[in-house]
Amino acid sequence: MTKNTSGRGQRELRTKVKTARGRRLSSTLWLERQLNDPYVKRAQTEGFRGRAAFKILELDEKYRFLVPGARVVDLGCAPGGWCQVAVKRVNALAEKSGKAVGRVIGVDLQEVEPIAGAELHQLDFLDEGADALVKGWLGGKADVVMSDMAASASGHKQTDHLRIIALCEAAAYFAFDVLDEGGTFVAKVLAGGAEGELQKLLKLRFTSVANVKPPASRSDSSEKFVVATGFRG
Repeated sequence: MTKNTSGRGQRELRTKVKTARGRRLSSTLWLERQLNDPYVKRAQTEGFRGRAAFKILELDEKYRFLVPGARVVDLGCAPGGWCQVAVKRVNALAEKSGKAVGRVIGVDLQEVEPIAGAELHQLDFLDEGADALVKGWLGGKADVVMSDMAASASGHKQTDHLRIIALCEAAAYFAFDVLDEGGTFVAKVLAGGAEGELQKLLKLRFTSVANVKPPASRSDSSEKFVVATGFRG
């Protein structure tokens, strides 16, 4: 009798994680999800620091804001996946001859491991004068301000929603100070009903504002991303 080795009809194997002593069920489920997440595996294979890199990749595929020569500011950049994507797309390492060379500035409250082609700074973007510092490092204004920041989780859904909206609004005001005319603002938000004021604010300052859930964003997550293009200055 011949064995069927074609693989057809076989179910994809899924890694199961046993609950260990001292580990909560929620932690076990999180670990199991990580081990079976195709984006986690791709990030490891392609050298990205986390699956979040694919979110900005997918957003850029759709809206094309990370172009060669662009000057980019990444707020709350740790662990650095978004910076890694930006460096390649804006040609910050000057790897593509004949194309404009971009700049990538990453800022975070914590120190971030170096990334070739990115300039990383330990800074609270909410500090007075932070916008002037960033413009000084860039040597001018930015073409893109992006943020994948999330406030510390409290465990209360509505509180967490309000916190991340407040953080996103703060990032938007920072963007108003450092963006050049025609620039783009990209930030993570959580769906929950309080983002209406943020939308109004952005629509006053940008020609187009879209809300997007990229494929890399987990289906069971309430996160989405606002992409505001055409800064009015």
